[in-house]
Order: sequence, then C-alpha cells, then structure tokens
Amino acid sequence: MNTAIDVNQLSVTLGDRHILHDINVSVPVGKITTLIGPNGCGKSTLLRSMIGYIHSPRDCVTILGKPLQSYSQNELARQMAFLPQVPNMPKDMTVEELVYCGRYPYQMWWKNTAKEDREIVDYALGITKTNHLRNQLIPSLSGGERQRVWIAMALAQQPKLLVLDEPTTYLDINHQLEIMELLKRLNDEQGLTVLMVLHELTQAVQYSHHMAIIKDGHLVTAGETKEIVSDELFRDVFSVDVQIDIFDDKQYVRVKGLVE
Repeated sequence: MNTAIDVNQLSVTLGDRHILHDINVSVPVGKITTLIGPNGCGKSTLLRSMIGYIHSPRDCVTILGKPLQSYSQNELARQMAFLPQVPNMPKDMTVEELVYCGRYPYQMWWKNTAKEDREIVDYALGITKTNHLRNQLIPSLSGGERQRVWIAMALAQQPKLLVLDEPTTYLDINHQLEIMELLKRLNDEQGLTVLMVLHELTQAVQYSHHMAIIKDGHLVTAGETKEIVSDELFRDVFSVDVQIDIFDDKQYVRVKGLVE
C-alpha cells in the first residue's frame, strides 16, 4: 500500500494530560481516510500531530515518504492543505481574494505566476461550484457556501493531500451531504488523497475507504472500512447499537439507540 502519511509510535502529552498513546497508523494514497471516536478521545489531536500543528518530541511522522520535520513551511504547503474546524473568517475579503490566498506557496519575488495563479483559482472556484460567488464578501455567505469556498482555497494550493477537521460541523444535513459529495468527487475525479476527522458515524462509513478508530487516546483498529466496521465495534467504542446494511456493495450504518 502506497501511503501519504505514516505515523510510528506517536505519543502526545499536553500539560499534564497524556492525550495519545503509541499510535501507529497509515493513510493510503488516493483514498478517503477518516478518524473517528468519541468526543475527547484525541482524534483531532492525532490529526493535528500528523500534519505538524502539534509537535511531537521525536520524528515519528512521514508525509509522502519524507520526515515531517524536514519540510519547510512552503514545501509542506505545496504537498498538503489543511482546513481547520472553525477557520478565521476575514470580514473584508471577497471569495476570489480568499481563494487567491491558496497560491502563497508558489509566489516568489523572482517569478511571475500571475497567469498560472489565475488558471488555478478559476479551476478551484469551478470544481467547488463557487464561481458565481467570487465577488461576494465572505461574511455574506451561508455556512455551506463558506465551507466550499474554504475548500476552494485549499485546492488552490494544488495539494496532493487535503486534510480537514470535522468539515461538516455546524452545517445542516443538506450542506453536510453537499460537502461530503464534493470530497468524494475530488477523490474520484482528481485522485486527491483526503484525511479528515468526522463525528457523524453514518457519513464516515458511507464515504470513507479507510478508517482509524480512536478511544481514550489509543488506536482501537484501522483498515479498510468494509473490513473493520461491525456492530460490536460501535458498541464497544461508542456505546451504541447500530444496524449495518449493505447496498450496491456499500455499507450504511443506522444508529438504533444507546447500549443498555
């Protein structure tokens, strides 16, 4: 399996709390991988540690075959784009201006990139279906529109790896599915590797090729979704009873209730 990220014996302590315990996990190239687990289990800490936003005391993360700590900021930004759970919202910036911010890793004082930048920004606006919003101010957008614009900015970086921390948080169900379908299309059509944290179990199972399940800072299991998902797993990790259905070779999870 070709891997985009490899994590080897990652442990994280923040203050006096030991958040992650000896995590070993890999993210396959060209797939959608999702980290799931109960609230407070450490999945967002793991995600941020995997991309260098939280520094580990030793070099235990490799991105696209190269140690994470050996990347410069610009080098890493040309390989990977990260969309946090709640990005800072610029109040006086248009959609087009925000998406242009994704071009910063490629802009050098000695190199004129204007034509290439324009083409990539137009592509990013087009594939996220936000071209009609390009002259609107960011605060005027709906939640779903705003999230698609942030993804457009990330795509303007031309990353090989797109990383998202709970991209459907605070969105209604219609916009949640809109974002998940967009990520699926980017993976299907562009071969983009996607790594994300989700809290919605049904979406995680439906859209992920690969999953890693975290509980109390430990990796419970990881692998292809269709191979690791089971009612026992969800009962043990989330304390819920589920029904797993298979339709057109895809798995769907319905939460039936709490474990009594």
